[in-house]
Amino acid sequence: MNFTAPGLSASLLPESFYLIGWLGLAFLAWRWLMSGDWRRLAEPQKLNLFLGATVALLALWQIRTGIKPGLTFHFYGVAALTLMFGFWRATFAGALILLANAAFGRGSWNALGVDALLVAALPAAVSWGIFRLLDRRLPNHFFVYVLGNGFFGAALSVAAIGLATTALMTVSGTYTLDYLLTHYTPYATLLISWAEAFTTGMAITVMAVYRPVWLETFDDVKYIQNK
Repeated sequence: MNFTAPGLSASLLPESFYLIGWLGLAFLAWRWLMSGDWRRLAEPQKLNLFLGATVALLALWQIRTGIKPGLTFHFYGVAALTLMFGFWRATFAGALILLANAAFGRGSWNALGVDALLVAALPAAVSWGIFRLLDRRLPNHFFVYVLGNGFFGAALSVAAIGLATTALMTVSGTYTLDYLLTHYTPYATLLISWAEAFTTGMAITVMAVYRPVWLETFDDVKYIQNK
């Protein structure tokens, strides 16, 4: 693995893309404040768990490899954060990680908004959507939760990042679609998503069994005791 700066280069995309990223991030911040979800961080136990998970993910994001600027591969862990804290705090944790990287010179301030939308908000939204869908459509069963959310949800969340990155780089003219489909997209959507699914699924299984209180989306009475 190469240790490279996370996030997009400040000069990789046209300036208009970075502006759109900042506007999107500002909208998400406003919605997060309005949601009231931030109040849960006032509870010491939840705050400690949130900060510990964020720091652990910050360390994980430093181990990455890539083929060209903006085309990198690494574990994300956002699906796990979403199952632990929900969409809003998972997205907030991702933004905090990108903020820390930029502060320590390992990321771009200019690209912070685009990065937050691409590698924090997008996978959290996909993971949260899968959770809500399975919760409504399938029986409340332990294996449905673990396999559907921990494995399948994590895989789709990372595949979404790969597809969105492909679309972003193509539309901006940074790389050609042929180059991306040959050298980046298959690995980002298949290989990395499978690895993410396995690691996230195992982590969620362990937490559901030994630390169910860490998973706000998991209820052992709902998924286990009444079966």
